[in-house]
Amino acid sequence: MGHMVSFQRPDGKAVQGYLAEPATSANGANAPAIVVIQEWWGLNAQIRGVADRLAAAGYQALVPDLYRGKATVEAEEAHHLMTGLDFGDAASNDIRGAVQFLQARAPKVGLTGWVSHPRSTPAWSGTAARRWNTSTPARSAPRSWATGPRRTSSSRSTRWTRWK
Repeated sequence: MGHMVSFQRPDGKAVQGYLAEPATSANGANAPAIVVIQEWWGLNAQIRGVADRLAAAGYQALVPDLYRGKATVEAEEAHHLMTGLDFGDAASNDIRGAVQFLQARAPKVGLTGWVSHPRSTPAWSGTAARRWNTSTPARSAPRSWATGPRRTSSSRSTRWTRWK
């Protein structure tokens, strides 16, 4: 089980996140780390479970709380929360701060997410990676991947694929 932590954004403001650590190493020391981007529902039990499963697999996993404590199960409210989010600020500060927090604790840091729209995580991570790779010296630049269902034009069936 993980716990809530506070970490600094690059602009100096504090933000909360859910940190899950592997049980096999003392306080997660030297375990690789992953920043997990929440779904549009917010930092809920499902996304905390994702972080806990990553920790059980040997990773440190941090989910920044992009909605500042708000979560929902209603699509209309989730849409409201998502449209009220400043994506540039979240990518430049919240997610970047999460990466920097983990870089101080881990040899390598990755970035992933499970989102309502499968193309959102590559957009988030692409924006973040471009900003980090050009403006932040880092021991390891974040790399991202996301999977999600996608319909092909030649088939009515849904297949899982790796988004590039």
